[in-house]
Amino acid sequence: MWGGRFEGASDPLFRAFNDSLSFDWRLVAEDVLGSCAWASALEGAGVLSAEERARTVAALREVGEEAASLRGAPVESGAEDVHSWVESRLVDRVGALGKKLHTGRSRNDQVSTDLRLWTRTALRSRIREVRRAQRSLAGLARRFEDLPFPGYTHLQRAQPVLFAHWCLAYVEMLERDAARMQSAHDRAGECPLGSAALAGSAFAVDRVAIARDLGFDAPTRNSLDGVSDRDFVVESVAALALCAVHLSRLAEDLILYSSAEFGLVEMGDSVASGSSIMPQKKNPDALELMRGKTGRIVGALTSLLMTVKGTPMAYNKDLQEDKEPLFDAMDALSICLRMVPPVLDSLKVNAEACVEAAKGGYANATELADYLVEKGVPFRDAHDATGKIVRAAIARKAPIEGLSIDELRAHAPRLDEGVYARLSLESTLARRDVIGGTAPSRVSAALADAEARLEGECAILDHECALPFALRPARADDAPGVAAILNAWAEHGLNLPRTVEDLAKHTRDFTVATERGTGRVLGCGALVLKGAEGAEIRSLAVDASITQRGVGSAIVRRLCDDARRLGAPSVFVLTCSPRFFERLGFVRTSMYSVPGGAGESAWKRRDRSGHEWAFLVWEAGR
Repeated sequence: MWGGRFEGASDPLFRAFNDSLSFDWRLVAEDVLGSCAWASALEGAGVLSAEERARTVAALREVGEEAASLRGAPVESGAEDVHSWVESRLVDRVGALGKKLHTGRSRNDQVSTDLRLWTRTALRSRIREVRRAQRSLAGLARRFEDLPFPGYTHLQRAQPVLFAHWCLAYVEMLERDAARMQSAHDRAGECPLGSAALAGSAFAVDRVAIARDLGFDAPTRNSLDGVSDRDFVVESVAALALCAVHLSRLAEDLILYSSAEFGLVEMGDSVASGSSIMPQKKNPDALELMRGKTGRIVGALTSLLMTVKGTPMAYNKDLQEDKEPLFDAMDALSICLRMVPPVLDSLKVNAEACVEAAKGGYANATELADYLVEKGVPFRDAHDATGKIVRAAIARKAPIEGLSIDELRAHAPRLDEGVYARLSLESTLARRDVIGGTAPSRVSAALADAEARLEGECAILDHECALPFALRPARADDAPGVAAILNAWAEHGLNLPRTVEDLAKHTRDFTVATERGTGRVLGCGALVLKGAEGAEIRSLAVDASITQRGVGSAIVRRLCDDARRLGAPSVFVLTCSPRFFERLGFVRTSMYSVPGGAGESAWKRRDRSGHEWAFLVWEAGR
């Protein structure tokens, strides 16, 4: 790859020190994908002919299939890294043509692109796992919705709460974690490919098209920053680390609560272990490992920060050290998140012990002070009087409500018999009736809200995972497959015919559904922005052999999501299948109601061919 400048072989120790194939092999699918996009860019720049680009992409796909068939990194190949392995296998297939592919690019922008692609995919997987953990927490809350539970500060009993309130506290923590992961995913949405080594490519590649082909939002704006930036790695691992800290806190709570000293919960047998010497033991190993792996993830963040802190502009070999901490952190958090549902779903809660603990420890003392305030006593005086009453109760080894009214009045003369009802566990809980409070009505509403949010989020994620196809932005090499589908329906007057050449120029408008494993295009749809008028769905079509499989619906939902993200106020479509769109939330309207005459212009573009067409609109705010 770079031997022309050097004489002789590399030192074996240096090769072992320098080579990265053993761990950057994880990027092989992304490297093939990026290389396909680069081949298309080189065609646009006049470096490759259309035939050369097609041969190169076909060979790259074969390389990808070969890589997928291997059980691990082919370190015996002698390749320095994943990029050189892919290139060498390409050359084996197409000869000298394969040597053209690296024209105008560098491993510097190549690896940054690969790593961004990998990180974005991994973050989406972690978000799915966060949602499932939240769903298990909400399920646990629902099973024990009305159960009182001791609330702690400084690990001392403080005030009673509902057990569901405790569960929902962790739902909120994980909600922020999901948002941080999504934010990290979005900020990794700039494509460095085309930055070359550091100064930008010398060939006229269309970097906007490259970014679109690879599913990025835009190209990076500065080539120096594009190849040297690892903020997206640091930010991603920072989000993982904070999520791990939250899981560690959850684990610590349950470890304490499951101890004999607390006795509030018991781990399920399926997620605990015993002792090799003490037959009576049940150890919360799943939780302890969760707590322990947090150290690894936080350590990965520290490692990354130290790696980048002293690197001069632009790319430096130090940055090779970004991958192992990232990969390890992703793996460690993934298994921790995936352990949360089996831990919580099998958790046994000792309801009687929880109620007794919620009543104990003079946890209703604050309620007594509040009652005195209602009787006109300044809070500081009420606090002082309540403290004296607690001290008297401790001396009597009795709860506050176990003292007689005369004993209570000895320290707080304004108290009356009504204080006993106010000191009950039910009253203490019910009076925390503010937004975010532990009153049963507030917790019930918060739980219902959390369940509704999670149901929607999880349904989308589960649906996408269960689909036998994947959705992604179209690439230039999808043009033949898209054309075949569109033109098949055009014969029936249901679409405008399109040429492969025309579609290759407009792939950035399209989203495609592809068959998992083969990559075959199963369906397509285009979204065309019309400025303040909104956006129009065009060229929606599905392979006739797989209709009624949810492909068209998934494409429309993705296009609507894209429209919302891009700020389009509405989405309109001209169709002869209005019922299909109505099921997806569209409503029929007149073509003249579409702003700016866009409806009429769209109508004129269509060959109605005897079909009855209708205009439908979907409001982006829904």
